[in-house]
Amino acid sequence: MNQIWAPWRMDYILSPKDRACFLCSKFAESTDRENHILFRGPTCAVVLNRYPYIGGHLMVAPYRHVDGLDGMQPEERTEMMELANRCIQILKKVMSPQGFNVGLNLGAPAGAGLKDHVHLHVVPRWNGDTNFMPVLGHTTVIPQALDELYDALLPHFT
Repeated sequence: MNQIWAPWRMDYILSPKDRACFLCSKFAESTDRENHILFRGPTCAVVLNRYPYIGGHLMVAPYRHVDGLDGMQPEERTEMMELANRCIQILKKVMSPQGFNVGLNLGAPAGAGLKDHVHLHVVPRWNGDTNFMPVLGHTTVIPQALDELYDALLPHFT
């Protein structure tokens, strides 16, 4: 196969690049379903990645706009890791992945698309998937719509 169509990526490619932080903008609004915010804790939230590497790609981020772990308060770092663990447990139940990539991209040279608002990626993985080639090749295959996945995951966060 020489081509895999990923037309949803065009929304991101063609959209105007606002200088405002998209996480801060989402957190300030009350439209959690539209913004794919699955859970709001005291200091951090869980958000479906709108342009995922693979289906089920979640992000855990503090509400405060800080660029790294050293800018976070201890309770924010603790909640971030607790929510990452909760995400893994829920994704195991709902999607049955065989593994996970969990990590931070701190700074543009490390691959951070949003370098000024720290966020932790939780990415479910399956044997035979494309590993991190989508990051390098800019092509992904997502078999489920984000709204459908949101509906499947949301009951497990409440």
